[in-house]
Amino acid sequence: MRQTGILSLMILGLFMPGCSPGSGERVSDATTALHALEPDYPTPYGSQPVETVASLLERVHAYLDGATPMQLVDGPSGAPVADLGRAGIDAAFARGDYRLISYEWGVTYAGMMQAGKATGDARFTEYAAKRLDFIRTVVDHYRREHPDGGGTPVESVLRPQALDDAGSMCAAMIKAEQARLVTGLRPMIDNYIDYISNGQFRLKDGTLARNRPLPRTLWLDDLFMSVPALARMGSLSGQERYYDDAVDQVLGFADRMFVPEKGLFMHGWVEGMRAHPAFFWGRCNGWALMAMVELLEVLPDSHRGRDRVMGLLREQIGGLAACQSGEGFWHQLLDREDSYLETSATAIFTYCIARAVNRGWIDATAYGPVAQLGWNAVSTKVGAGGQVEGTCVGTGMAFDAAFYCHRPVNVYAAHSYGPVLLAGSEIIEMTRKYKTGINDSAFMVEER
Repeated sequence: MRQTGILSLMILGLFMPGCSPGSGERVSDATTALHALEPDYPTPYGSQPVETVASLLERVHAYLDGATPMQLVDGPSGAPVADLGRAGIDAAFARGDYRLISYEWGVTYAGMMQAGKATGDARFTEYAAKRLDFIRTVVDHYRREHPDGGGTPVESVLRPQALDDAGSMCAAMIKAEQARLVTGLRPMIDNYIDYISNGQFRLKDGTLARNRPLPRTLWLDDLFMSVPALARMGSLSGQERYYDDAVDQVLGFADRMFVPEKGLFMHGWVEGMRAHPAFFWGRCNGWALMAMVELLEVLPDSHRGRDRVMGLLREQIGGLAACQSGEGFWHQLLDREDSYLETSATAIFTYCIARAVNRGWIDATAYGPVAQLGWNAVSTKVGAGGQVEGTCVGTGMAFDAAFYCHRPVNVYAAHSYGPVLLAGSEIIEMTRKYKTGINDSAFMVEER
């Protein structure tokens, strides 16, 4: 207590020019342990207790549990559908703050499952299990009554039209199937995988692409909208072709879009363009990194592409570490400090870097503090009611900085919730696995 009091007086002395507290001496290198003065950190510094992280995740769960009801309603009247077997084609999911079926919510279901493992709290796991089983029930009904899916509330499941419809939800369902949380998901999984493998437009070499906003365009986001599902399907089915496709997607995108000098990916690439202005949008780099993390989690050690994917993961993490702001966040455009600090990308990077540390893929001492600072930043954006602030809304691709720098942020942008759950879960694991603490004023992560 006496040492704390002395340090506080020393700090106060800085605001009293010319004298040292209690002695009348000048504050100088000779009279004061200047290195011991407390920095004015804008973001909390150092580790958070496991209980603190878990409490934050519980707030997020409580909010989402109330904000995403499991109910079908009659389209014309809005009355609840009591008997799902009688639901008409014009029924709809009861309106909550977020949709139950979307790529963002695929990440959220995965995050809930991971949070359940990390905390031991069954409420997280039940959130994912109950909603995925509810979706299964609704899909089964409409598959029988309206097999083409058109106009139904589950049209995106029965006939996906884009990777956004398929990949993230598919990966979450496979995780739930493998964990035996829900039964009967396989027909939806197979339908999603068939679309990814055979329905989505591809370039001549097999790289998944879009024909918007320009023909034969690659969106970096699509790595996440395809690779985790393909990789998980490889582990579920035991068929090597899914692993091969997942690896080929990562390498096909990287050959065109990874910029080694930066250690970052550009957002968009268009076949036939001579020049490709490189805009290093935060969240798309997060999706790419998460795709590689999810792939390496299940890719066999003997697979021909594992070493190259691992090398790419390490290069990107190195590039990202160099871009992290002093507040712990990453910028909307990673290499531009005139762009705003953004929450969803920060949460994704925090999760991926902490997972890579926990798996031993990268050095814990070098990168553990990066992940911890990222988590500390993210935690300042989770309100008392569990909502996450500072999230960029859905974003297409462009070739000018103004487009990215002025994308709106909105508390109802759904992209942060899954990453926050995943990041907090992985920080809990890192805190348990490694020795963490302050050493000579700096936060350190070391082997136990």
